[in-house]
Amino acid sequence: MSRTVQPTRDPEEGAVTTRPGARPLTRSPGNPLWAQLRADLLRRLDAGEFQDVFPGEHELVAEYRVSRHTVREALRQLREEGLVTAHRGRASRFTASRPLEQPLGEPFSLFRSVEEVGAVQRSVVRALDLRADGVVAARLGLEESTPLLHLERLRLADEEPLAVDRAWLPADLARPLLEVDFARTSLYGELERHCGSRIGGGWERIRAVVPGRGERILLDCPAGTALFAIDRLGHDTDGRPVEWRQTLVRGDRFAVAAAFSRHEYQLGAPVRTP
Repeated sequence: MSRTVQPTRDPEEGAVTTRPGARPLTRSPGNPLWAQLRADLLRRLDAGEFQDVFPGEHELVAEYRVSRHTVREALRQLREEGLVTAHRGRASRFTASRPLEQPLGEPFSLFRSVEEVGAVQRSVVRALDLRADGVVAARLGLEESTPLLHLERLRLADEEPLAVDRAWLPADLARPLLEVDFARTSLYGELERHCGSRIGGGWERIRAVVPGRGERILLDCPAGTALFAIDRLGHDTDGRPVEWRQTLVRGDRFAVAAAFSRHEYQLGAPVRTP
């Protein structure tokens, strides 16, 4: 039998709390051991355990006094839910405890979403340069030959691939961003800091797409995982189009949420790409 959690009383509040660690698993019809183990691992994660190291199979077998098959099934379920990652030659580890949520009606901020779930965000800059792109320039209401600043980043959460983010801005506005290190900062924060421009509105469209082979490898997508494609046209506070962005986010780590009442549900109608 696994070790029992001993309740303890908070000396100031008189409340009963629970020490971290494994809870006993009990064989019972309709509640398999692997499901109990999965639930207890999630409980321990929410309590703040496993922030640095996640126990391996052998450790979990010894701690919970269950078979390796039980441990593997629990971990398989967690991997399919996008809550645990596993790579050959490296120990399993928890990702951010829950998929990122994007509330409808608010501009999507991957930087803020990652920070809010307590994960560490980092970007690998794949491109930061000036270039011409006639299609993007037209979407920004510019001549096709207008120079644009292009920023492409691989976005990571707790060092695990999360999204590929590509943004274009008019070079006459965004040229100072060529000197910025975008490894651990947000585009909008740097745009306001260095260029004096702030995104005040715009529109965005979120759709599901099937990743190509290159995207699947880049984002380390589990088999069968779709991506969310987020297209955005951002305006500054004067209504000038200043950003065209395309973001591909792993579907197993991202969700869209909406608030509603009996009398109101805010959901935008489909918007035609400019």
